[in-house]
Amino acid sequence: MLGRELAAAGLVVVSGLARGIDGEAHRGALETDGHTVAVLGCGIDRDYPAGHAGLAAAITERSLIVSEYEPGVEPAPWRFPARNRIIAGLCVATIVVEARRRSGALITADFALEEGREVFAVPGEITSALSAGTNELLRLGATPLTEAADVLESLGVAAPERVRQQVTEVATSLLERLPASVDELIRASGLGAHQVAAALAELELAGLAAEGDGFYRALTMIEPSSS
Repeated sequence: MLGRELAAAGLVVVSGLARGIDGEAHRGALETDGHTVAVLGCGIDRDYPAGHAGLAAAITERSLIVSEYEPGVEPAPWRFPARNRIIAGLCVATIVVEARRRSGALITADFALEEGREVFAVPGEITSALSAGTNELLRLGATPLTEAADVLESLGVAAPERVRQQVTEVATSLLERLPASVDELIRASGLGAHQVAAALAELELAGLAAEGDGFYRALTMIEPSSS
């Protein structure tokens, strides 16, 4: 979501093409007309991770893949923390979405802070190991991030006007109840499971809602259709 909305506003999304949040940041940016840069910890001719070969190809078609290593250099564990300084150096702001206490994302944040760049952190559950690093960053003074507008406002970038999507009244009624799980929506709306599933699929296809960790969250406002 962040990758998509920030790229749509004209920002370049920079990440490391790794599994998880890195890949999702690139994919989100590619869902718009914007750009994304992948910084590798190996030669640019190495497909690593192998599962992201298609994503890497999509990035090269529109944007950029970079590396300080010569073609043919294989990935090695120590090269990935080292490349994080390049990610931080390319960016005016660094966003940490999830991080354990010993995480490569925290290395990137440290590099950004050393250069006087702004660091954003997404708050997380205090009992989650995946949020231990981000919550520590917040305790130390990082800027809380709850939506893309937080970044755009900090950088003085105007958010693009969103096209008002039209969906059915059923989908509209569910969107107004988000965030919620499927079970919560069924109980609150009185609709059948198949009706809720169809409406959620409609919202996702329209780019109005997204699922994560079993919960659906609204991405924008909509206008109900007359159909």
